[in-house]
Amino acid sequence: MKYKSVVITKKGSPEVLKIIENDLRQPKSREARIKILATGVGRTDIVMRYGYYPFAPKIPFAPGYEIIGVVDAIGEGVSRVDVGDRVAALTVYGGYAEYVFLNEEHLVKVPTTLDPAEAVSLILNYVTAYQMLHRFAKVKSGDKVLLTGASGGVGTALLQLGELGNLTMYGTASLNKHDVLVEHGAIPIDYKSQNFLDVIHKAEPHGLDFVVDGIGGNYIRRGFAALRRGGKLVAYGNSGFIGLLLDLVKLQFFNWLPNGKSGEFYGITALYRKDKQPIIEDLQVLFKLLEEGKLKPIISMKFSILEAAKANELLESGKINGKIVLLAPELL
Repeated sequence: MKYKSVVITKKGSPEVLKIIENDLRQPKSREARIKILATGVGRTDIVMRYGYYPFAPKIPFAPGYEIIGVVDAIGEGVSRVDVGDRVAALTVYGGYAEYVFLNEEHLVKVPTTLDPAEAVSLILNYVTAYQMLHRFAKVKSGDKVLLTGASGGVGTALLQLGELGNLTMYGTASLNKHDVLVEHGAIPIDYKSQNFLDVIHKAEPHGLDFVVDGIGGNYIRRGFAALRRGGKLVAYGNSGFIGLLLDLVKLQFFNWLPNGKSGEFYGITALYRKDKQPIIEDLQVLFKLLEEGKLKPIISMKFSILEAAKANELLESGKINGKIVLLAPELL
Protein backbone atom coordinates (compact mmCIF):
# COMPACT_ATOMS: atom_id res chain seq x y z
CA MET A 1 0.00 0.00 0.00
CA LYS A 2 1.22 3.51 -0.81
CA TYR A 3 0.73 7.01 0.55
CA LYS A 4 1.68 10.41 -0.81
CA SER A 5 3.75 13.24 0.61
CA VAL A 6 5.00 16.59 -0.65
CA VAL A 7 8.77 16.94 -0.41
CA ILE A 8 11.41 19.59 -0.97
CA THR A 9 13.44 18.27 -3.90
CA LYS A 10 16.01 21.09 -3.91
CA LYS A 11 16.45 24.57 -2.49
CA GLY A 12 14.25 27.23 -4.01
CA SER A 13 10.80 28.66 -4.67
CA PRO A 14 7.52 26.74 -4.12
CA GLU A 15 7.96 24.90 -7.43
CA VAL A 16 10.62 22.68 -5.80
CA LEU A 17 7.85 21.03 -3.74
CA LYS A 18 6.88 17.76 -5.50
CA ILE A 19 4.41 14.98 -4.74
CA ILE A 20 5.97 11.54 -4.25
CA GLU A 21 4.68 8.08 -3.26
CA ASN A 22 5.95 6.13 -0.25
CA ASP A 23 5.40 2.63 1.06
CA LEU A 24 2.94 2.54 3.97
CA ARG A 25 4.87 0.42 6.45
CA GLN A 26 3.91 -0.91 9.87
CA PRO A 27 4.92 1.24 12.87
CA LYS A 28 8.07 0.32 14.80
CA SER A 29 8.32 -0.31 18.53
CA ARG A 30 6.84 2.59 20.59
CA GLU A 31 5.81 4.30 17.36
CA ALA A 32 2.36 5.25 16.06
CA ARG A 33 1.24 5.53 12.45
CA ILE A 34 -0.96 8.59 12.09
CA LYS A 35 -3.32 9.51 9.28
CA ILE A 36 -2.91 13.26 8.99
CA LEU A 37 -6.06 15.37 9.11
CA ALA A 38 -4.44 18.81 9.20
CA THR A 39 -1.03 20.45 9.07
CA GLY A 40 -0.04 24.08 9.14
CA VAL A 41 1.95 26.10 6.62
CA GLY A 42 4.35 28.52 8.25
CA ARG A 43 7.35 30.77 7.74
CA THR A 44 9.66 28.05 8.99
CA ASP A 45 8.59 25.88 6.05
CA ILE A 46 9.75 28.64 3.71
CA VAL A 47 13.08 29.00 5.53
CA MET A 48 13.56 25.23 5.26
CA ARG A 49 12.75 25.31 1.56
CA TYR A 50 15.50 27.85 0.93
CA GLY A 51 17.93 25.81 3.02
CA TYR A 52 18.39 28.22 5.94
CA TYR A 53 16.87 26.26 8.82
CA PRO A 54 19.42 24.64 11.18
CA PHE A 55 17.07 21.88 12.39
CA ALA A 56 16.00 20.65 8.94
CA PRO A 57 17.08 17.21 7.68
CA LYS A 58 18.88 16.70 4.40
CA ILE A 59 16.89 17.23 1.21
CA PRO A 60 14.64 15.55 0.10
CA PHE A 61 12.16 15.73 2.97
CA ALA A 62 8.58 16.78 3.64
CA PRO A 63 8.11 20.05 5.57
CA GLY A 64 5.19 20.50 7.94
CA TYR A 65 5.87 21.70 11.49
CA GLU A 66 2.69 20.51 13.20
CA ILE A 67 -0.04 17.95 12.68
CA ILE A 68 -3.46 16.84 13.86
CA GLY A 69 -4.27 13.26 12.94
CA VAL A 70 -5.86 9.97 13.88
CA VAL A 71 -3.81 7.03 15.15
CA ASP A 72 -4.08 4.42 12.41
CA ALA A 73 -1.80 1.72 13.87
CA ILE A 74 0.54 1.31 16.83
CA GLY A 75 3.79 -0.52 17.33
CA GLU A 76 4.86 -2.79 20.15
CA GLY A 77 5.04 -1.14 23.57
CA VAL A 78 2.83 1.85 22.77
CA SER A 79 0.65 2.64 25.80
CA ARG A 80 -0.13 6.37 25.73
CA VAL A 81 -2.38 6.27 22.66
CA ASP A 82 -4.56 3.70 20.90
CA VAL A 83 -5.91 3.19 17.41
CA GLY A 84 -8.65 5.73 16.72
CA ASP A 85 -7.32 8.42 19.06
CA ARG A 86 -7.08 11.93 17.68
CA VAL A 87 -3.66 13.37 18.42
CA ALA A 88 -1.50 16.43 17.93
CA ALA A 89 2.25 16.67 17.51
CA LEU A 90 4.97 19.24 17.01
CA THR A 91 6.78 17.47 14.18
CA VAL A 92 9.11 20.26 12.93
CA TYR A 93 9.01 18.48 9.55
CA GLY A 94 7.04 15.63 7.97
CA GLY A 95 3.55 17.15 8.09
CA TYR A 96 3.07 17.58 4.34
CA ALA A 97 1.94 13.99 3.96
CA GLU A 98 -1.05 11.69 4.14
CA TYR A 99 0.60 9.68 6.95
CA VAL A 100 3.38 10.24 9.45
CA PHE A 101 5.19 7.93 11.90
CA LEU A 102 5.97 9.33 15.36
CA ASN A 103 7.21 8.05 18.69
CA GLU A 104 4.38 8.10 21.23
CA GLU A 105 6.21 10.55 23.51
CA HIS A 106 5.49 13.32 20.98
CA LEU A 107 1.73 12.77 20.87
CA VAL A 108 -0.89 14.83 22.71
CA LYS A 109 -4.51 13.71 22.72
CA VAL A 110 -6.96 16.17 21.15
CA PRO A 111 -10.67 16.54 22.01
CA THR A 112 -12.67 15.21 19.07
CA THR A 113 -15.05 18.16 19.43
CA LEU A 114 -12.38 20.50 18.05
CA ASP A 115 -12.14 21.44 14.39
CA PRO A 116 -8.83 19.98 13.08
CA ALA A 117 -8.00 23.19 11.18
CA GLU A 118 -8.40 25.30 14.32
CA ALA A 119 -6.67 22.77 16.57
CA VAL A 120 -3.59 22.50 14.34
CA SER A 121 -3.25 26.30 14.41
CA LEU A 122 -2.54 26.14 18.14
CA ILE A 123 0.43 23.79 18.04
CA LEU A 124 3.09 26.17 16.73
CA ASN A 125 1.62 29.67 16.65
CA TYR A 126 -0.37 29.70 19.87
CA VAL A 127 2.13 27.71 21.93
CA THR A 128 4.83 30.13 20.77
CA ALA A 129 2.65 33.12 21.69
CA TYR A 130 1.52 31.63 25.01
CA GLN A 131 5.02 30.75 26.14
CA MET A 132 6.48 34.12 25.15
CA LEU A 133 3.78 35.95 27.11
CA HIS A 134 3.50 33.69 30.14
CA ARG A 135 6.80 31.82 30.51
CA PHE A 136 9.27 34.38 29.12
CA ALA A 137 7.67 37.80 29.69
CA LYS A 138 5.44 36.65 32.58
CA VAL A 139 2.86 39.32 31.73
CA LYS A 140 0.17 40.44 34.12
CA SER A 141 -3.10 42.29 33.64
CA GLY A 142 -2.60 45.88 32.56
CA ASP A 143 0.94 45.47 31.21
CA LYS A 144 1.79 47.54 28.14
CA VAL A 145 3.12 45.54 25.21
CA LEU A 146 4.23 46.19 21.63
CA LEU A 147 3.76 43.36 19.12
CA THR A 148 5.68 43.72 15.86
CA GLY A 149 4.40 41.70 12.92
CA ALA A 150 1.04 41.58 14.66
CA SER A 151 -1.06 40.35 11.72
CA GLY A 152 0.75 37.07 11.04
CA GLY A 153 0.04 33.63 12.47
CA VAL A 154 1.93 34.14 15.75
CA GLY A 155 0.94 37.81 15.80
CA THR A 156 -2.78 37.08 15.75
CA ALA A 157 -2.26 34.43 18.45
CA LEU A 158 -0.51 37.06 20.57
CA LEU A 159 -3.42 39.45 20.00
CA GLN A 160 -6.01 36.94 21.19
CA LEU A 161 -4.00 35.80 24.20
CA GLY A 162 -3.13 39.40 25.06
CA GLU A 163 -6.80 40.30 24.96
CA LEU A 164 -7.57 37.38 27.30
CA GLY A 165 -4.79 38.61 29.61
CA ASN A 166 -6.14 42.20 29.64
CA LEU A 167 -2.95 43.69 28.19
CA THR A 168 -2.63 47.16 26.69
CA MET A 169 -1.39 46.30 23.22
CA TYR A 170 0.20 48.19 20.36
CA GLY A 171 0.84 46.33 17.12
CA THR A 172 2.64 46.99 13.84
CA ALA A 173 0.99 45.85 10.61
CA SER A 174 0.23 47.18 7.14
CA LEU A 175 -2.79 49.47 6.97
CA ASN A 176 -5.05 46.94 5.24
CA LYS A 177 -4.62 44.56 8.20
CA HIS A 178 -5.41 47.01 10.99
CA ASP A 179 -8.97 45.76 11.42
CA VAL A 180 -7.61 42.50 12.89
CA LEU A 181 -5.67 44.42 15.52
CA VAL A 182 -8.58 46.69 16.42
CA GLU A 183 -10.89 43.68 16.74
CA HIS A 184 -8.71 42.36 19.56
CA GLY A 185 -8.29 45.68 21.34
CA ALA A 186 -4.83 46.61 20.06
CA ILE A 187 -3.76 50.05 18.88
CA PRO A 188 -2.53 49.61 15.30
CA ILE A 189 0.61 51.22 13.90
CA ASP A 190 1.21 51.30 10.16
CA TYR A 191 4.85 50.27 9.83
CA LYS A 192 4.99 51.71 6.30
CA SER A 193 3.94 55.27 7.14
CA GLN A 194 4.54 55.55 10.91
CA ASN A 195 7.62 55.22 13.08
CA PHE A 196 6.45 53.01 15.93
CA LEU A 197 8.97 54.62 18.29
CA ASP A 198 7.38 58.04 17.74
CA VAL A 199 3.92 56.57 18.40
CA ILE A 200 5.04 54.75 21.55
CA HIS A 201 7.03 57.65 22.99
CA LYS A 202 4.03 59.94 22.56
CA ALA A 203 1.46 57.48 23.95
CA GLU A 204 3.66 55.90 26.64
CA PRO A 205 6.35 58.44 27.66
CA HIS A 206 7.60 56.16 30.45
CA GLY A 207 8.03 53.26 28.03
CA LEU A 208 6.53 49.82 27.62
CA ASP A 209 6.73 46.81 29.89
CA PHE A 210 7.39 44.37 27.04
CA VAL A 211 8.11 44.18 23.34
CA VAL A 212 7.44 40.92 21.49
CA ASP A 213 9.33 41.19 18.22
CA GLY A 214 8.72 38.94 15.24
CA ILE A 215 10.73 40.93 12.69
CA GLY A 216 14.32 41.02 13.97
CA GLY A 217 17.16 43.06 12.52
CA ASN A 218 16.83 46.79 13.22
CA TYR A 219 13.53 46.18 15.03
CA ILE A 220 15.47 44.78 18.00
CA ARG A 221 17.34 48.04 18.58
CA ARG A 222 14.17 50.07 18.14
CA GLY A 223 12.24 47.69 20.38
CA PHE A 224 14.70 48.20 23.22
CA ALA A 225 14.30 51.95 22.81
CA ALA A 226 10.54 51.56 23.37
CA LEU A 227 10.98 49.81 26.74
CA ARG A 228 10.86 51.36 30.17
CA ARG A 229 13.72 50.72 32.57
CA GLY A 230 13.27 47.12 33.70
CA GLY A 231 11.32 46.23 30.58
CA LYS A 232 11.97 43.14 28.48
CA LEU A 233 12.07 42.30 24.78
CA VAL A 234 11.26 38.79 23.58
CA ALA A 235 12.26 38.05 19.99
CA TYR A 236 11.08 35.17 17.84
CA GLY A 237 11.30 34.14 14.22
CA ASN A 238 14.27 34.80 11.95
CA SER A 239 15.32 34.68 8.32
CA GLY A 240 17.56 31.68 8.81
CA PHE A 241 20.69 30.65 10.64
CA ILE A 242 22.69 33.82 9.87
CA GLY A 243 19.73 36.05 10.75
CA LEU A 244 19.31 34.19 14.04
CA LEU A 245 22.99 34.60 14.95
CA LEU A 246 22.89 38.33 14.20
CA ASP A 247 19.75 38.78 16.29
CA LEU A 248 21.31 36.86 19.18
CA VAL A 249 24.38 39.10 19.03
CA LYS A 250 22.16 42.20 19.11
CA LEU A 251 20.23 40.85 22.09
CA GLN A 252 23.44 40.09 23.97
CA PHE A 253 24.78 43.57 23.26
CA PHE A 254 21.65 45.30 24.57
CA ASN A 255 21.62 43.01 27.61
CA TRP A 256 25.07 44.32 28.52
CA LEU A 257 23.96 47.95 28.53
CA PRO A 258 23.42 49.35 32.07
CA ASN A 259 19.81 50.42 31.59
CA GLY A 260 17.96 47.64 33.39
CA LYS A 261 16.41 46.37 30.15
CA SER A 262 16.72 42.76 29.02
CA GLY A 263 16.13 40.67 25.94
CA GLU A 264 15.68 36.98 25.17
CA PHE A 265 15.16 34.90 22.03
CA TYR A 266 12.36 32.35 21.87
CA GLY A 267 12.89 29.26 19.71
CA ILE A 268 10.31 26.53 20.09
CA THR A 269 12.33 23.80 18.37
CA ALA A 270 15.33 24.18 20.66
CA LEU A 271 13.07 24.33 23.72
CA TYR A 272 11.16 21.24 22.62
CA ARG A 273 14.37 19.29 22.15
CA LYS A 274 15.59 20.35 25.59
CA ASP A 275 12.35 19.63 27.48
CA LYS A 276 9.10 18.91 25.64
CA GLN A 277 6.92 18.74 28.76
CA PRO A 278 6.22 22.51 29.18
CA ILE A 279 5.18 22.71 25.54
CA ILE A 280 2.89 19.70 25.88
CA GLU A 281 1.36 21.18 29.05
CA ASP A 282 0.74 24.57 27.43
CA LEU A 283 -0.77 22.93 24.35
CA GLN A 284 -3.27 21.14 26.59
CA VAL A 285 -4.18 24.49 28.21
CA LEU A 286 -4.73 25.99 24.76
CA PHE A 287 -6.92 23.09 23.61
CA LYS A 288 -9.06 23.72 26.69
CA LEU A 289 -9.35 27.45 25.87
CA LEU A 290 -10.33 26.56 22.30
CA GLU A 291 -12.92 24.09 23.55
CA GLU A 292 -14.38 26.78 25.81
CA GLY A 293 -14.65 29.22 22.90
CA LYS A 294 -12.09 31.63 24.36
CA LEU A 295 -9.79 31.34 21.33
CA LYS A 296 -10.67 31.57 17.66
CA PRO A 297 -7.70 30.99 15.33
CA ILE A 298 -7.78 33.14 12.23
CA ILE A 299 -7.55 30.78 9.26
CA SER A 300 -7.00 32.61 6.01
CA MET A 301 -7.06 29.69 3.58
CA LYS A 302 -7.48 25.92 3.46
CA PHE A 303 -5.87 23.66 0.86
CA SER A 304 -5.57 19.94 0.33
CA ILE A 305 -2.36 18.51 1.77
CA LEU A 306 -1.14 17.73 -1.74
CA GLU A 307 -1.62 21.41 -2.72
CA ALA A 308 1.23 22.43 -0.42
CA ALA A 309 3.15 24.21 -3.20
CA LYS A 310 0.19 26.50 -3.91
CA ALA A 311 -0.19 27.20 -0.18
CA ASN A 312 3.53 28.05 0.12
CA GLU A 313 3.26 30.46 -2.78
CA LEU A 314 0.35 32.26 -1.11
CA LEU A 315 2.15 32.51 2.24
CA GLU A 316 5.29 33.84 0.61
CA SER A 317 3.25 36.55 -1.14
CA GLY A 318 2.51 38.16 2.24
CA LYS A 319 -1.10 38.81 1.26
CA ILE A 320 -2.79 36.95 4.11
CA ASN A 321 -3.80 37.34 7.75
CA GLY A 322 -3.61 34.43 10.13
CA LYS A 323 -2.95 30.81 9.27
CA ILE A 324 -2.87 28.68 6.12
CA VAL A 325 -3.88 25.08 6.81
CA LEU A 326 -3.50 21.94 4.71
CA LEU A 327 -6.27 19.38 5.20
CA ALA A 328 -7.04 15.81 4.27
CA PRO A 329 -9.30 16.00 1.16
CA GLU A 330 -12.34 14.62 2.99
CA LEU A 331 -12.29 17.65 5.34
CA LEU A 332 -12.46 20.25 2.58
